[in-house]
Amino acid sequence: MSDSKPKLRSQAWFGKQDRDGFVHRSWTQKPGYPSDSFDGRPVIGICNTWSELTPCNSHFRELAEFVKRGVLEAGGFPLEFPVMSLGETQLRPTAMLFRNLASMDVEESIRGNPIDGVVLLMGCDKTTPALMMGAASCNLPTIGISGGPMLNGKFRGKDLGSGTGVWMMSEMVRAGQMTQEEFTDAEACMNRSSGHCNTMGTASTMASMVESLGMSLPSNAAIPASDTRRNRLAQLSGRRIVEMVKENLTMDKIMTREAFENAIRANAAIGGSTNSVVHLLAMARRIGVDLTLEDFDRIGSEMPCIVNLQPSGQFLMEDFYYAGGLPAVLNEIRSCLHLNAPTVNGRTLGENIEGAPCYNREVIRPLDQPLREHAGIAILKGNLAPNGAVIKPSAASPHLLKHRGRAVVFESIEDFRAKIDDPTLDIDENCVMVLKNCGPRGYPGMAEVGNMPLPAKVLQKGVTDMVRISDARMSGTAYGTVVLHTSPEAAIGGPLALVKTGDMVQLDVRERSLHLEVSDEELARRKAAWSPPPTPDRGYAKLYVDHVQQAHLGADLDFLVGKSGAPIPRESH
Repeated sequence: MSDSKPKLRSQAWFGKQDRDGFVHRSWTQKPGYPSDSFDGRPVIGICNTWSELTPCNSHFRELAEFVKRGVLEAGGFPLEFPVMSLGETQLRPTAMLFRNLASMDVEESIRGNPIDGVVLLMGCDKTTPALMMGAASCNLPTIGISGGPMLNGKFRGKDLGSGTGVWMMSEMVRAGQMTQEEFTDAEACMNRSSGHCNTMGTASTMASMVESLGMSLPSNAAIPASDTRRNRLAQLSGRRIVEMVKENLTMDKIMTREAFENAIRANAAIGGSTNSVVHLLAMARRIGVDLTLEDFDRIGSEMPCIVNLQPSGQFLMEDFYYAGGLPAVLNEIRSCLHLNAPTVNGRTLGENIEGAPCYNREVIRPLDQPLREHAGIAILKGNLAPNGAVIKPSAASPHLLKHRGRAVVFESIEDFRAKIDDPTLDIDENCVMVLKNCGPRGYPGMAEVGNMPLPAKVLQKGVTDMVRISDARMSGTAYGTVVLHTSPEAAIGGPLALVKTGDMVQLDVRERSLHLEVSDEELARRKAAWSPPPTPDRGYAKLYVDHVQQAHLGADLDFLVGKSGAPIPRESH
């Protein structure tokens, strides 16, 4: 922290006693703000991803009002602004295509406006990394507030987890174990309050990553959206951001190498989403931290999973909060963390989690009695993934973590959907399903299609898991022995593009190996005959495909890597 009071950026707009100052102050007073609103108070931008097309964030209008209360109480001047909202359930072809676009919206909105500090309102999967990436590029004092998970789903006397329950029941319908009418009845039972997914999916994982990075107040990750304690946290965050501006507590002072290592270990302990890999890599590269794909294996793969939540376990996010939430998890694994890492409340991570209690050992296990040993995300390499691929062992079937099988190849997601339930498809449970052209460039946007549904004829035999390999992602709510983010991807001619049905594939998670049993000479012949798929010819999709980096680098746009700060732009008139 700086001992000197920083000069406020906003005074370059509101502090000038000339024509331009008149314009900036006068137009901003339209809602009725008194003239002393511009007397040197920190201007706090509230970055809001509210949208009715993003159901998980539909309560953010109310949440923003509590942030404003806190900002005003602390002597700041709150101004809310919208940015592109990314709804995982509605946005096509995939919200991930627009993560980088939303981050550009955030970055330019912050840099171009009279803002001294930022509060990020984020919830649904891609809104969290998008806002964090954009804000990191500006590097102003910033605090994150997640929207919180929805309440536990309830269906016929049992808890129903969002996402995880969908994948499970959908397979039951295809296997003839559940009727279509029962499946339809479950729709309203799963989503019964505001908030994002109530499993340890990507939204809950990324909220936990923000908290473990030190970028939110303690307990932010797990308070249910409909719990009034979420509103109180928002008000306290509004108060705190004003103090952060006065302290010049910028993002780079919190998002250090040590903070990212803490996040990687926390992700393993909670059984977090594989999506955290691509998002943390992108966030680190924006703020200037040297983080690599290999770090996830080196730092986190030996960590146990101690949180018994779907999709890796039994319970849901509401139970997780009542059991003590992320502070209890971090306190349980404190011996593995950098406890001196600073956080947004001005205290260290160690101080924040000191004595954090656990109230339910069924939900949060002791470190020496984990749900699963060595549960961190594993990074695989081999001739099928020279730059790496990821797998989540805690969500996989143990008997498939070492497997050799015949490849059954699908050239695209459309090819997969056309063939998967064909009774003449030559496939059984010992095969390896291979899906191509679903990576950053290939889809485009690296969609969540990697957890391919199993063939109906395999499901009808009672088989519930097979080895699946792709350059895609999968929902954090999904499960199975699924190899993802294979890099380089098929659409740029990576080895995945060269796999043919009938080839033998070896997976050995313990040895971190993913190998295609085809000679280098044969692969070279196949590569010479390969031609790339067509690419978009206009608009943002073309910009994205032309500049997106591969998954092992975070799938950011190449020209966005690194932070530019927030210098005062030239005057607009």
